[in-house]
Amino acid sequence: MSTQDLVPSPVGPVDVEQAEAALVERYPRLVRIAYLVLPPSLGRNRRVLTAHALVQRSLPRRRVPGPSVPEPRLSEDAVDPGYAYVRGEVLRQALIAGLPLRRLALPRRSQFPPLLPHVWGLRLFPRVGGADELALDQRLSRLSGPGRAAYVLRGLERQGDPEVLRVLRAAGVEDPAGALTEADAVETGALDGPGFSDGGPSGTGDGRTERVGEQPGPGRGGAGNRTGPGGQGAGRERAGGGAGTGAAGGSGAGGTATPGRTGTDGRNGRAERVGEQAGPGGAGAAPGDRTRPLDDAGGADGRGAQGGSPGGAAASGDRSGRPDGLGRPGGAPGDHGGADGRGWQGGSARDGFGQSGTGLGSDGAGRSGGAGAEAREAGRGPGGFDPGRRRSGVALLESDEFDPCALQARPTDLMRRRQHGRAALVALAALVVCGTLLGLPGDGWGRNGAAAPSYARNPAAEAALDPGALKRVDPTVWPGSTRQDFSVWPARGNLARDTGLLRRTLAVWARPGPSVRSSATPGTPVGPPMGPPQLLFAGVVDGARVVLLHDGLRAVRYAEPVDGAAGTAGAALDFARTDGADTVGSAALVVSRAAGNVRYLTAPWVTETAVRDLLAPGRDARPLPRDGDGVTEPMTSPALAKGCTRWNTLQVHDGSGLRLLADLGELSPARLLWGAPGAPVDATGPDARAAWARTACQLTAVRAHGVRSVSAWRFARQPLPEGAGRGTWLCTRAETWRGTGSRVLAQFLVPSPEVPAALAARSEGSPACGVREPRVLAGVLWQAPGGGWYVLAAGSPDVTALETSGGVKGRADGPVLAVKASAGARADLDGTLRDGRRMGALR
Repeated sequence: MSTQDLVPSPVGPVDVEQAEAALVERYPRLVRIAYLVLPPSLGRNRRVLTAHALVQRSLPRRRVPGPSVPEPRLSEDAVDPGYAYVRGEVLRQALIAGLPLRRLALPRRSQFPPLLPHVWGLRLFPRVGGADELALDQRLSRLSGPGRAAYVLRGLERQGDPEVLRVLRAAGVEDPAGALTEADAVETGALDGPGFSDGGPSGTGDGRTERVGEQPGPGRGGAGNRTGPGGQGAGRERAGGGAGTGAAGGSGAGGTATPGRTGTDGRNGRAERVGEQAGPGGAGAAPGDRTRPLDDAGGADGRGAQGGSPGGAAASGDRSGRPDGLGRPGGAPGDHGGADGRGWQGGSARDGFGQSGTGLGSDGAGRSGGAGAEAREAGRGPGGFDPGRRRSGVALLESDEFDPCALQARPTDLMRRRQHGRAALVALAALVVCGTLLGLPGDGWGRNGAAAPSYARNPAAEAALDPGALKRVDPTVWPGSTRQDFSVWPARGNLARDTGLLRRTLAVWARPGPSVRSSATPGTPVGPPMGPPQLLFAGVVDGARVVLLHDGLRAVRYAEPVDGAAGTAGAALDFARTDGADTVGSAALVVSRAAGNVRYLTAPWVTETAVRDLLAPGRDARPLPRDGDGVTEPMTSPALAKGCTRWNTLQVHDGSGLRLLADLGELSPARLLWGAPGAPVDATGPDARAAWARTACQLTAVRAHGVRSVSAWRFARQPLPEGAGRGTWLCTRAETWRGTGSRVLAQFLVPSPEVPAALAARSEGSPACGVREPRVLAGVLWQAPGGGWYVLAAGSPDVTALETSGGVKGRADGPVLAVKASAGARADLDGTLRDGRRMGALR
């Protein structure tokens, strides 16, 4: 298809329909262009698939705007705008596909193997051509991508140089002129390597003459012999070489030959464009080729010789002419110029025809040497055309060798494919197993709310997650029970029958997802319940749906916001260890925390609730109302307070006495006690409240530590030096639900009731001040009102003597000691018990 055959149209906008029509109509040619421009290093199978993919991806998604003023074009370079756009896209993508992948550069889509079209189990490639196509493919492989594009635009599209430059520039080529120069190298045979040197006929690496540029035409020297009346003329065009005259068919008796046309255009010495065709009777040359007759009608004697020398001696693969009329030295059979003056040329059979033309001898008879000569003579077409002659570059570009639409199929490597198939099956099985084990995490809450995917399927686990299997205690059970703890709490709350809420609660407890805010006191297991837990409460509190559960070991609180869909976001899950809880230990649970306030759910045996500030021991407790389910009104909590100006505690009356419960940031409040380790009582008396008023701020040291109870013990009183009054020594011990990790604080109180206690010593995990070790020893550096410094020390009542060493030396009989010291002094303290054993200070 030549651009002269197309109707010239202005360069303007291109519609999608117009581009699609051009793509469908000229699909084979577009695929051939892509195949020729793609680098041969990709391999024929991938080149075929990539060429089809590039063309199919070249259709625009929307209308393509064009320039407001069209550029001037020559009529010979005019093409349909839709076809021009699609062809430009094909060239651009093919040039990108030929670029190597860089480590730091972002890869382009065209540089990867195509997703579609894709063929499994077969390799597709065009039909195999002859030696001419192989030679052209080797020459194109030596060019760069832009060089191949320029050669294809010249030869296959028959574009002029200005149009080639414009198309290459539009396709993103940085140096279009250099691409034309590379195309000239193919046309002139100036590429490096044997068989591609400029300056005349030369042999290829295997002894064949060049084929590019040969093109037959009516009345011209071409790929076949031309026979005229009275004689024969054998002429053949050739790419490369200087200007020469070619024999163009015998024109009468004696075989006079007409001169052929030269290989240059007479203007700039550049070869003519590939594809130009002369009219009948003109000298023929493939466009872009320099022509030089291979078989000249030369010599005064009328003998046909090859090589253009007077003797006409030239052999196929032998480029030396001899004036003696002989072919190669020695006159081997098949050489030009036999002893009888006849023109000979040796050659092997090719498709049933000889490869070389017939020279004219003195007797006017031309012979063709080599096998297949008679078959060639018999197979000549009209006008003496020989289909076995070498074809031109344009004919080669349009041959089946470069047609990606006429394909052959062969299987891939069957053994390797079998191995890859087995490996793929193993990988797929591993993926299925991993997916089954890990599950598919979802963004939504679904049927089970914020729960993660299920990981266990067994009867016990299913029963624990069944809301219908929850244990519910009747409100009439606890009055007649022999024990009062969480096991007899009745199920309360207006959502106690909400199956969806209870199902979400159990699922989140068993499998808390990543969006769930979870907390647990130290030493509390957070796994799913071993069986159906007990429901304590389910209702709406402070804008959240709250569920309280108990499984005999732990109390669990689940909360989700009321606003929005059920269980959409903001779920919280809290664990607290409560094993071994007695009547006071199960008196209350935290049901809600909001805006610095706390609400409690009290036990059914709690008759009254009040709020008592530990820092104001002389102030009466403030009543705290409750609703019908036992949920108290909100009260200020000291758990998260920044300062220590108020320390509110929950005071409950359970029918047998008053209890003080302190919120330490956990689900279960801690019980406050007062007295010796063997027999502590609730800190509700005047002495206990007075002592706790000065030590309550030290409770921050045991906050969020899984504390079950905190007891304060006044283990010694000591007269102070310089008549400063009497000091008091307190030991505060925090017991945990887990039994380990208890914390002990030794504090010193000066006579002034407004001054808070001074921390003398601190220890974690020590048995001091407890039932196992009901004794303690501590000391402090104190400054008297007169300015003097003293080391004060005191021990429990069973200490009989105290002694200091190190920076301060002193000794005293009894459980107390006061030794004068200097500011900043440090001393070691030891004590002696009644049984003579030594004990050290608390640390």
